[in-house]
Amino acid sequence: MTKIRTEEEYDRALETVEKLMACQERTPEQTAILQLLVTIIEEFETKHYPIEPSSPHAILEHLMDARGIKQSDLVGIIGSKGVVSVVVNRKRAISKAQAKALGEFFNVSPALFI
Repeated sequence: MTKIRTEEEYDRALETVEKLMACQERTPEQTAILQLLVTIIEEFETKHYPIEPSSPHAILEHLMDARGIKQSDLVGIIGSKGVVSVVVNRKRAISKAQAKALGEFFNVSPALFI
């Protein structure tokens, strides 16, 4: 098998990987097959299931939801109540200064917001 061409082949490859991963004492040959299958599966997934990068606003929204943060909690961190509202509601881009402040507040890289 050099390439996965169908969903059926993909499913079979995944099943084989699962069986090989569960094997407690893999032979060197089984390990080589496992590595090859993982590479082929990753190639298929990249082509058929691409992951789109998230927008800065989507990342902000996710972090706020995940941590139970409300717009009012960002007042004073990235600006006034009005500024927070337009940023959170995607009516204004996140500035570099706001990205830095958000990075510090959420303890993540400011690059996520740029």
